Amino acid sequence: MRLTPALAAILCALSLPAVWAGAQREEALSATVASAMHRSVSDVNAPRLVFARPQDGIAWLSEMSRRLEKRVPDPWVRERLLVAVQYEASRAGLDPQLVLALIQVESNFRKYAISSVGARGLMQVMPFWQRSIGSPDHDLFDLTTNLRYGCAILRHYLDIERGNLSRALGRYNGSLGQPQYPDAVLGTLRSSWQWAPPMATLAQN
Repeated sequence: MRLTPALAAILCALSLPAVWAGAQREEALSATVASAMHRSVSDVNAPRLVFARPQDGIAWLSEMSRRLEKRVPDPWVRERLLVAVQYEASRAGLDPQLVLALIQVESNFRKYAISSVGARGLMQVMPFWQRSIGSPDHDLFDLTTNLRYGCAILRHYLDIERGNLSRALGRYNGSLGQPQYPDAVLGTLRSSWQWAPPMATLAQN
């Protein structure tokens, strides 16, 4: 049965653990791509909000914290997670809202989630990526490390697919060509995480 975005979002809202966690496929990377991804996952910087206007960052963090409160009750943990998501996603040229939707579908915001095929952490990163683009001592359960890997991998798949988000998401989940996983992520994005800065919203009205 093909899941509609609405049905996928309902399933995600039920908080089922790691519903769609799949298996990213190990593949040969060119030396140039591997080197660029290695630099990306090894370049450790303290996460911070990246917004052109500071007030937009404050508004984003407040609203996202409200939405995430039921899944991550601790305010300090929640703020740290959101700042790291926004920073790592922006750094990789990704929409932070998309990354939040992906995390919800992949792990339901469980930092120590492990799938049946061994994918780890918030973004369910497969351990072979440590060998391909990182280092054996990288901890895939560490918040920022997992986000850095996950965002670098999704960026890589978007580049391969020339910006086709559905196909990139399929690659991320190891289910390329099947609509269920992209539909689940994009449905969750639409139902739970879409956001526009207050001024941008006013300008549209």
